[in-house]
Amino acid sequence: MKNIIFGIAYNPQIDHSAQVGLRLNAILTEFDVNVETLDIDNLKSGYDFVFVIGGDGTILKCARFYSKFLTPVFGINLGRLGFLSQSSEAELEKSVKNIINGNFVVEDRLMLQYENSIALNDFVIKGSATGRTSRFTLKINNKSVCDYLADGIIISTPTGSTAYGLSAGGPVIFPALNAIVVVPICPHTLTARPLVVPDSEVICISSNSGEKKYVISADGQEYFETSSDIIIKKSEFSAKLALLDDTDFYSILRNKLHWGISPARICK
Repeated sequence: MKNIIFGIAYNPQIDHSAQVGLRLNAILTEFDVNVETLDIDNLKSGYDFVFVIGGDGTILKCARFYSKFLTPVFGINLGRLGFLSQSSEAELEKSVKNIINGNFVVEDRLMLQYENSIALNDFVIKGSATGRTSRFTLKINNKSVCDYLADGIIISTPTGSTAYGLSAGGPVIFPALNAIVVVPICPHTLTARPLVVPDSEVICISSNSGEKKYVISADGQEYFETSSDIIIKKSEFSAKLALLDDTDFYSILRNKLHWGISPARICK
């Protein structure tokens, strides 16, 4: 372990994130390992493993950055849902011991690419005119599929299927599946349904109705405007998420999304 360099990335915008980072640094130092702490606005490479302190947004940013260096990231949740996190502040010491002892696996998670931008959750495409619907033409592998009259289109990975796509009525996709999900946002027709396709497909969103500009967001964190066709495909990079050995996707659905639990039980 002495030759392994650990990084601790914390979100300075989250209360006491820096303090948790200091505590984590102290715990790791007890194991006589190399460790360095940095904030998410000043990420850098050179680590073998990175602990990420914050919410899902913090993990998304770090996962995108470190995917290019093949570096695993491990989330410690200080946010609200923490769907991508593996640990809480209360479980800090236990989680560190598991990592040090090698009781974890690294999952490769599909990412999407638009031009030079990558996304772990999704790309969301909307018209530039706020407050009105737009017409989106969907093509897959240069073959016409359909037109959507909707507030927007979500192009999601399986990881992102439990995020905005789920809120918009999309399906939950098991994270290990090699698939891309297309979900219209508030479509103005009952026949517009989400579409699941293989990750080898190339998605094209364009307009045939004079839409001047589209606004595109990557994981809700990076924003672009374009008047050209939007081509989205599988990225050459994949996010490296470190998961504890006892991680179970279905238990995460139950515990964090209250899957299949009656409203009465949730409110107790």
